[in-house]
Amino acid sequence: MSALPPHAHVLTGLGVTIEDAALDQLARVAGLPGCCRAVGLPDLHPGRGVPVGAAFAFRDRVVPALIGGDIGCGVRLVAVKKARFQGDALLRRVDEATRGPALPDADPHALLAAVWAHGPAGLAAVDGVPDSLAVLAEAEVAGAFAEVLPPSGVLPEGDFGTQLGTAGGGNHFLELSTVERVQDRAAAAVLGLTAGTWVVLAHSGSRGLGASLAARHREVLETPDEIQGWLADQAGAIRFALANRVVLAWRLLEALGAARPDRLTGAFDLVHNAVVPAMVDGAAVWLHRKGAAPAALDQPTVVLGSRGAPSHVLLGAGQEDCLASVAHGAGRRLDRADAAARFRARHTRASLRRTTLGSHVLCDDAELLFAEHPDAYKAVEPVVAALEAAGAGRRVATLVPHITVKR
Repeated sequence: MSALPPHAHVLTGLGVTIEDAALDQLARVAGLPGCCRAVGLPDLHPGRGVPVGAAFAFRDRVVPALIGGDIGCGVRLVAVKKARFQGDALLRRVDEATRGPALPDADPHALLAAVWAHGPAGLAAVDGVPDSLAVLAEAEVAGAFAEVLPPSGVLPEGDFGTQLGTAGGGNHFLELSTVERVQDRAAAAVLGLTAGTWVVLAHSGSRGLGASLAARHREVLETPDEIQGWLADQAGAIRFALANRVVLAWRLLEALGAARPDRLTGAFDLVHNAVVPAMVDGAAVWLHRKGAAPAALDQPTVVLGSRGAPSHVLLGAGQEDCLASVAHGAGRRLDRADAAARFRARHTRASLRRTTLGSHVLCDDAELLFAEHPDAYKAVEPVVAALEAAGAGRRVATLVPHITVKR
């Protein structure tokens, strides 16, 4: 195992397991020229040459390779005041609402151009977008995030608009949960969360668009023109990802009979894969988050569980030692190929459509059902406990899944 440089550290604690391979990757990236701070979060695990669940601060340079192709990946949380449907009727409606393309009557090129330039708010101006989605898009609070980004770069060619409203593969998902416990009533009330509240979670990113943009840039960018070119492409991908999560959430809200602003009590969106400007030790840096959730002071954030484990809403502490970041999930314990082989031998497809929590799983891809088995992930509770012990954030509410969609 490689030794970490003095400016790098790992948040750990009782029950947290981190592989040597992940620590080796963290040490390698932390040792790159220009890296002045690196933190491995408690969900740290090996990625494709770059550790997932980490944040890095670089002076005078941007390293797009650390972000990878899933630019703008993140999660959107929407709290629902009241659902019209429950039980088997709700499960049927979710199944129907999440099948096929989300926006079949809208021109995909018009969709791409609109969200590339304007983020979620751009959806409202596209012909063929359902009225209920257009109203939600116009009221979209995450649109404010999109507007603080720099102008997007040159519109890429491709049929990426067809992917809006899709979660994609890997650990991405669309989920309907309820608030099981509230740890901080005042903070939860501000977010519209009370015991029993329905919550929509949409975890996805920029889909094929981000992967296409990643090929445009070199591994390390140092000149202002290079950096600004990357930031412009990243801005477009983040706007696309924000819009994608809005459409995903809308699909579940439609199933709930709650796709109206007056039926929602709160919402926020977090970007897990991005480069943003920040200050570390009084100096300007480029903060790279790779599978890490932002957690500025009093910022709502969420640590995602697997389809068989709770998720946890936290308030960030803005701690500089943690690069104002927290874990975005529990972290993988098994790689996808190993998990698929192991759980295919132990389980049937039918058995994996229910979890030990009693929740339902809607997934048409047998390989994904096995590869994303809950036991392929580490326990989320030690991860959250380690974040609290490090002062990175504090718990607000615990969410338990009822229906998880992986399509």
